[in-house]
Amino acid sequence: MTSNSGDTPEWTTIETTRDGYVGRITLSRPEAMNTFSTELATELDDALRAFDEAVNVRAIVVDGAGKAFSAGIDLSEYATYETKDEYEAWVAVMEEPFRTLTKMRTPVIAAVHGHAAANGIGLVAACDLAVAAEGTRFGATAPKVGLFCMGPAVPLMSSLTRKRCLELLLTGELIDSETALDWGLVNRVVPPDDYRSEAVELASTIASKSPVAVQLGKEAFYQMAELEYDEALDYSNERFAELCTTADAHEGIDAFLGGEPLGANEWPGE
Repeated sequence: MTSNSGDTPEWTTIETTRDGYVGRITLSRPEAMNTFSTELATELDDALRAFDEAVNVRAIVVDGAGKAFSAGIDLSEYATYETKDEYEAWVAVMEEPFRTLTKMRTPVIAAVHGHAAANGIGLVAACDLAVAAEGTRFGATAPKVGLFCMGPAVPLMSSLTRKRCLELLLTGELIDSETALDWGLVNRVVPPDDYRSEAVELASTIASKSPVAVQLGKEAFYQMAELEYDEALDYSNERFAELCTTADAHEGIDAFLGGEPLGANEWPGE
C-alpha cells in the first residue's frame, strides 16, 4: 500500500493527495479499468468521508488511473455469492459512495476520461460537478451482461431528464462526451490533456470562496431538492439566516463593502 501525502492514510485500490485546499482521489485499479471491487468501493467511501472531515480540504477531485475512469462493478466477485441477501449486501457496499456524495458537505468534481460505464457513470452523476476529456464514452451498460444499472439510475435521475435517463438505462449503449454535455451529465468537455487540470482549477475556484458558505449551501441544496416548492423556500430562509450569523458572513461582507474581498487564506472558517 502506498500514499502520496503525509497527512492521508495508505490505500490499496485508490490514491489520495492534497494540493492546498483541494483533495484528490484517484481510482487506482488500472489493470481492471478501475472497476468497483468491494475494496475499492469501501476505500473510496472512506476517503470521501476523511476529506469531508478535514478542515484543510474545501473541494475534492475524483479521477481514474490508466485508460479509463471506471468501467463499473468488478464482475469477478459475482460468483462469490449465491443468495439474494448476499447479493444485496454486496451491491450496497458498491453504491455507498453514491449516498455519501450527497450527504457530505465538501463539493466533489469528477475528472473523467476513457470510459465511465455502469457504476462509473453512476459515480459521475453522483459527483456535484464533472469535467470530461474529449473522446470519453459514458453508458449504463449492465443490460449487456444480464443486469441493470439500478444503483447508478438513482443519481442519473437527478442529472438527466426522464427520457434521457431511460434511454441510457434501457439500451445499455454508450454516448460520447459531447452528448453527455448536451444532456447535462457533465459540466465541461476539454482536450484529453486538460481534463484533470481543468477539474483541479474548478475545484480551486470553489476552494477560494467561503468554506462555510459553500459547505452549508451544498448541504442545503440537496435537502431542498427533496422538498416541495414552498417547503424548500422555508428551509432556504432558515439556512440562509443561520449562515448570516457566521464569522465568514460577517467578515466576508465587511471586506466586500470595504473594497477588499477576502482571499482563499483569509476566511475565518467555522
